[in-house]
Amino acid sequence: MASKRASITDMATALGVSVSTISRALSNHPSISDATKKRVTKLAKELNYHPNHMAAGLRKGRSNMLGVLVPHIDGHFFTMVVKGIETVATKAGFNILICQSNEDVAHERKNIETLINAQVEGIMVSLARTTRDFKHFDKAAKRDLPLVFFDRILEGRDVNAVVLDDREGAYQSTMHLLAQGCRRIAHFAGPQHLNIYKNRRQGYLDALREHDVPFDEALVFTCDMRLEDGIQGMEQLLKLPQRPDAVFSASDFSAVGALQVLKKRGLRVPQDVALTGFSNEMFTSFTEPMLTTVDQRCEQMGQAAARLLLEILGEKRQDVSPRRVLLQPDLLVRASSLRLR
Repeated sequence: MASKRASITDMATALGVSVSTISRALSNHPSISDATKKRVTKLAKELNYHPNHMAAGLRKGRSNMLGVLVPHIDGHFFTMVVKGIETVATKAGFNILICQSNEDVAHERKNIETLINAQVEGIMVSLARTTRDFKHFDKAAKRDLPLVFFDRILEGRDVNAVVLDDREGAYQSTMHLLAQGCRRIAHFAGPQHLNIYKNRRQGYLDALREHDVPFDEALVFTCDMRLEDGIQGMEQLLKLPQRPDAVFSASDFSAVGALQVLKKRGLRVPQDVALTGFSNEMFTSFTEPMLTTVDQRCEQMGQAAARLLLEILGEKRQDVSPRRVLLQPDLLVRASSLRLR
């Protein structure tokens, strides 16, 4: 019996009592004698028995589990978001089940099925780069399973969400480059169906307009925001008759790709080309020069997403209007963009 995980049924058989007697004894029920409780406790220790709290919770209609679905967990941003979620969830008595879509909408659909089947009580989601509709999330809605989206959401859908003011972060970054005397500012833009990249592009355009700097479509390179995209984008920009004097990248990863190309070509950063990114990934403090970036308050975002989901669960209603929490960005100015000192 000790070679496999012992169950209440095993213990009941060994002691010649009912399963309900074992269950009551383990929960210290007053209807069970002290002698029986001692026998049950002694056997539980011998068999290394551990109660299945999840199964018990499900029998009561609760799993005490919250689902978290992220595009990936190999960077600083989502790792810290998950940390923020876990801090709040644990304090409230919940565990979290984490899935990652690997930026693939097909995998995202499977993740949603997995979380629903695991009977989580709510799901927090940041969309995959390739997600363009909400159909697979309707399954959760039909089960009255609350959803809170964070960071990446699809435009045109009113949902519970925690987002950064991405437009403001991009505006501050571009305004900073303009203040350094830059005028041909290129932009690495992400997929425009996602709110974060659409809003970052808008902040870039707003800053140019405010300074009466003409917009040049040739200076915008739309990509998937990976390091290799930054390499390709920078090489393309350097082929222009007049190269840019700055690049505002909507991602730190593509910004570092650009930095590699500039160094390889013998161009100085920031003297020849100033550079800024977005996200405050950990590696931005170790590049040479250190990369100016926008901090997304990732841990705070996770905490806010968890609080919002718990608030919705506490109301036990699905007919309330969706709520949106807007976090403010913080521009971290470093050597990669500082021309004027």
